[in-house]
Amino acid sequence: MALVEANISMSLDGFVTGPNLDQYPGLGEGGEILHAWVKEDRGMDFAIGEERQIAGAVITSRKVYESTGGWGVDGFYRMPVFVVTHRPHEVVVKGKTTFTFVEGIEQAIEQATVAAGDKLVHIMGGAGIIQQALAAGLVDELFLHIAPVILGDGTRLFEHLGAQIQLERAEVIESRHAAHLRYRVLK
Repeated sequence: MALVEANISMSLDGFVTGPNLDQYPGLGEGGEILHAWVKEDRGMDFAIGEERQIAGAVITSRKVYESTGGWGVDGFYRMPVFVVTHRPHEVVVKGKTTFTFVEGIEQAIEQATVAAGDKLVHIMGGAGIIQQALAAGLVDELFLHIAPVILGDGTRLFEHLGAQIQLERAEVIESRHAAHLRYRVLK
């Protein structure tokens, strides 16, 4: 069965976007700095590419899908992507990426684990989707990329969970532009 991993970049103070999302769609005002490590840490570029190789499916939110324009002409991921939404939509195919629109995180994880087979299911955000998956007990691992910045405002990753979640440190990778922390979720 596929391992379900929430994988996201965040600031040291817990924000996954900057403020003013209505004026600065995507990552909010100043939020691009959260992903500086992807461009700056060449060794991590390889690691991220490797992470994509072991993933068999991706889960994201409708808001993230729309703010990225579906990741361009080829869809970027080249694997099944399940978009959690309350607005039905037909399947979209971009190159080797198939976007299936589903209602609810449970349905997304159920379909993604089938599509992924023995590979990883990668929940890449936004914060609300990861919060829903954590609260429902559906996440096996968290892979957090902590940027060396305090944003002070924006969208917090760990709000609205409702209960304590115990974690076990699995891996720590240091790089110049981020600390990459992998935790197992204890169930």
